[in-house]
Amino acid sequence: MEHPELIADQIVTYANLVGRENVLAGADCGFSSRATFAPEVHPTVVWAKFEALADGAGLATQRLWGD
Repeated sequence: MEHPELIADQIVTYANLVGRENVLAGADCGFSSRATFAPEVHPTVVWAKFEALADGAGLATQRLWGD
């Protein structure tokens, strides 16, 4: 699982290449290798990853847009 700082760094790097107004961060979840209702990754890990993604996006927003 990526640390929020790493996620923010990746978003900021990309935004610096294409322009901050052209970036919308999202996730290709990767929690299951097939379309089923039985994920292969435990829900606690899924939610922790979503939390890290949200925190990283928040950090990137602060860096790119200020307060």
